[in-house]
Amino acid sequence: MKIKNLIENLDREKAIWASLRIGLGWIMLWAFLDKAFGLGYATASENAWINGGSPTSGFLAFATDGPFSGFFEMLSGVAAVDWLFMIGVLFIGGALILGIGDKIAGITGAFLMLLMYLSRIPPENNPVLDDHIIYLIVFVGIATVKPGKWLGLGEWWANTKLVKRYPFLE
Repeated sequence: MKIKNLIENLDREKAIWASLRIGLGWIMLWAFLDKAFGLGYATASENAWINGGSPTSGFLAFATDGPFSGFFEMLSGVAAVDWLFMIGVLFIGGALILGIGDKIAGITGAFLMLLMYLSRIPPENNPVLDDHIIYLIVFVGIATVKPGKWLGLGEWWANTKLVKRYPFLE
């Protein structure tokens, strides 16, 4: 079935949620790809994780601000933090794009956005709200609505033995 036919068969609300899920998944997956391989967008090739760079050190060492900045700066360059971040964005992005694990991807994505928000209080361009809070809200929506069942593998995933046994993976 062609993509156009799939979209026409979805109602608008489902199509919007599916689009948000896939789009946010791509943002997360791109963060992984760029930081891992230094594709030259946010990460130069020489700073790529694959070349020995730290995917979190630049942000944590130089971009944090506010009451929690000392805590986040202390995490800069810690290998375990790099691994957790990279595994997190890879699995969150991949799960959202595929439409599997919406619940766990939404919850972990929301938690990641909360940490990123807390690392820069107050936000740079607005005294209260920034894009991390908006992403957090979308992640919570994804965890609640579970749009992976539309334009994704979510329905199949929810019926696997693994998810039946461990429902938090849904």
